[in-house]
Amino acid sequence: MSLFLQGKTVLVTGATSGIGMITARELARKGARTIIISRNQQKCVTVAEQIKGQTGNQNVEYITADLSTKTGISQAAFEFKKRCSRLDVLVNNAGAIFMERQVSPEGIEMTLALNHLNYFYLTMLLLDVLKASAPARIVNVSSDAHRGQKIDFDDLQTEKNYSGFGAYGRSKMMNVLFTYELARKLEGSKVTVNALHPGFVATDFAKNNSGVVQMGMKVVGLFARKPEKGAETAIYLASSREVDGVSGGYFYDMQSIESDPATYKKADAEKLWNISLEMML
Repeated sequence: MSLFLQGKTVLVTGATSGIGMITARELARKGARTIIISRNQQKCVTVAEQIKGQTGNQNVEYITADLSTKTGISQAAFEFKKRCSRLDVLVNNAGAIFMERQVSPEGIEMTLALNHLNYFYLTMLLLDVLKASAPARIVNVSSDAHRGQKIDFDDLQTEKNYSGFGAYGRSKMMNVLFTYELARKLEGSKVTVNALHPGFVATDFAKNNSGVVQMGMKVVGLFARKPEKGAETAIYLASSREVDGVSGGYFYDMQSIESDPATYKKADAEKLWNISLEMML
């Protein structure tokens, strides 16, 4: 059991399946008060009860929220703050791939809304609690799908030549840029932030797409790693003493590695930060 997490509070998004669910379960097993967020209330109820049963930790709760909308994110943050006075670990994990271009109820392209702005906005709304709870940690689940991508700041919402995999890869690059910029802004605060690549994991990822896409992912998934393996690095970054004070890193298999060279462009990170702030107003 991790001493770091005894009596601590962790929040995990997208925690009703796959990597998020395993991460939440294992952090609960380490003694943390664990709160999961997902948009499906019935799944939240079921998974929270499963985690309690599997870990013996009865301090497992849920918040139902649609994190693809600003309204849903702000409601989730409000509900969290109403219940909790501290936040020791925030795991931003909720995400999806959209093979056909969709927009959120607020008119924002869905990949951008869910995979990037969700991480950005939820973190911003909870930053005061994280700072007050320091030392605290933020863990952003990204992906090596970011490699080789280029962000077009003139077409952030991918209105031209939409590609599901391209939009996904760019959103994962945004996760890394956000992580590095946030780490710079948090220097001296004792709040750390790191990103990670979980590997290609066999989960329910892409189930929101057509049958053909789902079938293709199932075939490819035969060669994928199990969610338990994919969640290892998120659990490590959330709970290990080995990464005390470590911030602004990109990890794979519990090791710090280099991300794509484009993610080290400070000007791009600052530009993305400022645009994200404007989009959240």
